[in-house]
Amino acid sequence: MNETELLNKYLKANNLRQTPERYIVLKYIYKINNHFDIDYLYSFINQKEKISKATIYNNIEVFIKAKLVKQLQFNNSKVLYEKSLQKIQHDHLICNQCGKINEFCDPRIQNILAGIEKTTNFQIQSHSLNVFGNCNNKNCSK
Repeated sequence: MNETELLNKYLKANNLRQTPERYIVLKYIYKINNHFDIDYLYSFINQKEKISKATIYNNIEVFIKAKLVKQLQFNNSKVLYEKSLQKIQHDHLICNQCGKINEFCDPRIQNILAGIEKTTNFQIQSHSLNVFGNCNNKNCSK
């Protein structure tokens, strides 16, 4: 099921309108391949379409509830978002100095989660692992 089909299903199940603006915002979100904030999304969309920030804010909440977008907040930084449909489970390395966020995937984490489920009789539906430190990039802006 693609993002449009999943949105249609969610909107119908929750008796919400299928507005053209929702689909425009969703289309542009799924063109972005990294983390983004509302300002970036607004600028990105408005290069081609005219959508208000209020429309983006209102629809991002719908997309989060529909599990099409994931909201992220690292430390006290601004809220970021990422598309979540058909995206592999991953975790984040966040540099305390420059704020750069790197995604990583380590299969051992999935094994640990499976072990936790088995030993605690708890069904994990999602997890979030954010590792904070300092990157070793020579161009890190401190």
